[in-house]
Amino acid sequence: MRAVLFTVIALSLFYQCSAEELHYGPGVMAPSEPQQVLVSNIAPFEWEGYQIKPLARFDIEARVLSKARYRMGREAQLSPIDLALGWGPMSDESVLKDIKISQSGRFYHWRAARLPIPARVISSHSANMHLIPANDEVDRVMKNETRKGSIVQISGYLVSISAEDGWRWRSSLSRKDAGKGACELVWVKQMKLL
Repeated sequence: MRAVLFTVIALSLFYQCSAEELHYGPGVMAPSEPQQVLVSNIAPFEWEGYQIKPLARFDIEARVLSKARYRMGREAQLSPIDLALGWGPMSDESVLKDIKISQSGRFYHWRAARLPIPARVISSHSANMHLIPANDEVDRVMKNETRKGSIVQISGYLVSISAEDGWRWRSSLSRKDAGKGACELVWVKQMKLL
């Protein structure tokens, strides 16, 4: 009985701690711009009853600004996790302390009483990413290890998805857009915490 109680307490503390935000202090933690290369020679493939078409090779190293898990709807079957990611100045805690970040309805939102950097820089150095895990390892890292403040490295493809009934979902191919259709839809082949 004591062992069971100890296990329950240990797991509870683990999950509480794992949900806490990571802090590194001031300074840019992910300096590089995301890398994107358009592809035209990669054939679409079937996955879970959907056709996935790679649009661009995509690599990013960024700070997790927020994490949202989704369980309902067609999109959640494909992409159970959205990460709002920041790079360059949007990976710097001295900038982020003045910005309130949230996610809802598969969108990422930010607001600030006082802008620490220009609004256009905030928008061009952060994005909401709908992540589709290509394998069990990526799924595990996304769901269980990644938390607010984590520095992540993601490699895969920006994709478009279609279904036989005409349903479609397509990634943005720009980091400078905003609003509906501006999120990246990423087929994640590799993901690691740095």
